[in-house]
Amino acid sequence: MRILLLGSTGYLGGHVAERLRALPGVRLLRGGRAPDDDHRIDLAGITTDALAEQLSKAAPDAVVNCAGTVSGTTLNLAEVNSRGPAVLCEALRAAAPDARLVHLGSAAEYGPRGAGERTPEDTPARPVTPYGATKLAGTLAVLEARIDALVLRVTEPVGPGAPPAGLPGRLTAELSRAVARSPHGTLRAGDLSAYRDFVDVRDVAQAVALALALPGRLPRLLNIGSGRAAPARDLAHGLADAAGFTGDIEETPGAADRPTAVPWQCSDITAAEWELGWRPRFTLRESLAALWASDGAPLLAPATGDPA
Repeated sequence: MRILLLGSTGYLGGHVAERLRALPGVRLLRGGRAPDDDHRIDLAGITTDALAEQLSKAAPDAVVNCAGTVSGTTLNLAEVNSRGPAVLCEALRAAAPDARLVHLGSAAEYGPRGAGERTPEDTPARPVTPYGATKLAGTLAVLEARIDALVLRVTEPVGPGAPPAGLPGRLTAELSRAVARSPHGTLRAGDLSAYRDFVDVRDVAQAVALALALPGRLPRLLNIGSGRAAPARDLAHGLADAAGFTGDIEETPGAADRPTAVPWQCSDITAAEWELGWRPRFTLRESLAALWASDGAPLLAPATGDPA
């Protein structure tokens, strides 16, 4: 099976690549801007004809799109997160109409939900950030494409290699600096009151592998998360526990007139469990231990305390 992976140098893409390489009978082709990529494909700015030409050369049986950006100008977000998937779908229809496309979306597309709710796939999407809005536009392009395609709508990924642009990576970097000063000092964090559905990045990669392997048509949209909401402060305390950090964690509450845009996030993952035979394997504590071991400072003491 020839699988073309777009965005293989990113956080999700790197773990997806590692998982797919381990599958028997898979030849993994990487498409991107890196010198060692198999095909020079940059969804930002590429034309449909140029992308169709690259797809014809690659002749993939399946394509996984992990390409995306979480920061930058609204124009840049739209170019990568919205236009990119739309062009990809059109090019696939022209050059590789039988290939399956697995596109990674984001739970940020849903927008705010009521506390205590699990969000199913048929919930109306009402994003409140440019990132969520542009990711939603990309998802809609895939859902409406006349090809074999599905979207895995991922919640908050956590685990080894988390980038500093996201909360897990940012807290890891801040904790590393705090540990360097003193294992008994103070970690100054931001507002940690929001609840998030944290899912291990390795579990996301497994969901992608299953979506590629299963024959027949699958639902066009599946949530991929843990199915549980945890406060962001559990992330900070879990990392501190993994690091042996015994100092104080000082939260900075958000301004009263600028509340957290999405205070609660929790996805209903029943459909993914049923359709893919997939369930998250890693606990939040295991994910944070792996994150600290890969990205944080060396352990100062054995981890202690309650699970995150």
